[in-house]
Amino acid sequence: MKVILLTEVKGKGGEGDVIDVRDGFANNYLLPQKKALRATKGNLKQLENRKHNIAAREEKRIAEATATKAALEAAQVKVIARVGEEGVLFGSVTSAQIAEAIKEQAGIELNKRDINLKHAIKTAGEHVVTLALYRDIKATVTVLVGDETTFAAPAAEEEVVEAEEAAVEAPAEEADAE
Repeated sequence: MKVILLTEVKGKGGEGDVIDVRDGFANNYLLPQKKALRATKGNLKQLENRKHNIAAREEKRIAEATATKAALEAAQVKVIARVGEEGVLFGSVTSAQIAEAIKEQAGIELNKRDINLKHAIKTAGEHVVTLALYRDIKATVTVLVGDETTFAAPAAEEEVVEAEEAAVEAPAEEADAE
């Protein structure tokens, strides 16, 4: 059965695409969910009239996805989880937790289904996660997993190093003044 897609259907096509699908898929999913219309002569004629609107929306979505990709790839997301002695987590980090952390830290709202985890994150440390933003536009984000002490320790170490550098520079400046 030929149908005209009204929205993006993963693996099938985007808005305005005329595709051929099995009758059961069209009758049981696409048509009742209002994701498609039958490809009749009248509907195809209406589609031709709406093509420029669909193209404008498509350009807007691609521009938004590209901007989101740039923002996400520049960000590092921290996820706090309970960590055992060997660096193994109690449980695992889920895509829902990553989506929530991205929303809190980067201000970008994502659906947990857009996060592509090849396998569950079960160890502390740095992990690279792929995000499907729109059609072929994918972003990679670095996710740092650890507990409160893991994230507090590097900040404390930086403060100690800065204090030591300041102490070394101060006597050198006094010697130069004499």
